[in-house]
Amino acid sequence: MQLLDYIVWDPTKEMFRLPFNDHPIVWYGLLFAMGFILGQQLMFYIFKSEGKTTQDVETLTLYMVIATVIGARIGHCLFYDPAHYLSNPWEILMVWKGGLASHGAAIGILTGIYVYSRKKAGQSYLWVVDRVVIIVALAGALIRFGNFVNSEIVGKPSDSNTSVVFARSLEERVMNEQFVTKAEASKPHQNVDSLGFKAPIELTIEFTPSMDAGLVENYFQLKFAELIEPLSRVGEPHIKGFTNTSAYQLVPGSGSGPTAKVIVEGIPRHPAQLYESISSFLLFLLLLFVWSRKKGDTPEGLIFGIFLVILFGLRFLYEFLKENQVAFEDNIPLNMGQWLSIPLVIAGIVILVRVFLKKSQGTGS
Repeated sequence: MQLLDYIVWDPTKEMFRLPFNDHPIVWYGLLFAMGFILGQQLMFYIFKSEGKTTQDVETLTLYMVIATVIGARIGHCLFYDPAHYLSNPWEILMVWKGGLASHGAAIGILTGIYVYSRKKAGQSYLWVVDRVVIIVALAGALIRFGNFVNSEIVGKPSDSNTSVVFARSLEERVMNEQFVTKAEASKPHQNVDSLGFKAPIELTIEFTPSMDAGLVENYFQLKFAELIEPLSRVGEPHIKGFTNTSAYQLVPGSGSGPTAKVIVEGIPRHPAQLYESISSFLLFLLLLFVWSRKKGDTPEGLIFGIFLVILFGLRFLYEFLKENQVAFEDNIPLNMGQWLSIPLVIAGIVILVRVFLKKSQGTGS
């Protein structure tokens, strides 16, 4: 049975390229930076509301940026592929190649705050952490949306009508052919129920002028199926394959060469990145509300405890809907993200219990 409302998701990673050096500006980088920029502005407001200085925020921001990047990178290297990075330690510095772990970022942030609070009178560790995690929840929402734009950290296959087919890898693989000038995936514009595909994808391919109708036919008969059959990113295939029943069709195109359309079968998946992005944003609103009620009189540790329990509790659950990021996770009962979430949830519960016990003792006296 064909799904009705699945989404074909194929945005480009790049926003634009700088004119003077052709360096790409990517959506993920922008969203990552926005987390710090918006977070700093909100932190100015929070600190000012409680009689702290803007210089304190600027100093804290510096600690946070450094600690987040270092923690996230080292966390990824040690949690997910320690053997490789310990054998090639210089690659740990290659942040531009990708690989940042949220649990590593959490450890880095907590360490950075500890160093900062030691140097600031009147700003205890828990006082600072309570305010920083409000910003972290907002940044987490933006970063996870960046993962969605990048079509990475994808969910497991889903039968939901709101599932997503991550089609950009299909376009990129076809575009690697030197005689292809454009490849664009979309939902079919015609009825293709006869193919029996759950999530059919219509791929429009524009060829160079050197490709005539005969060469295009050879391409689909001899090359195309072989090209996309092993299609995968970090081990998760997004396209089931190409069959003889999904024949290509030459159509009028905008380019100077021939244009063809072909139907392939996509694999619909949970948009797990969006689940985490939306829940992180809602958590941000909740934490901000809790702080705004009493501000400086908010019990120390309350906001931090709520953050740990909700964020990493949901992270533990979301991992059941996500593909494992590295191969060794296939052979353990829970994946690495879940194992790392458990102690953080427990820590959050312990902090909240202590907060409420202290509050009840204070009320009783």
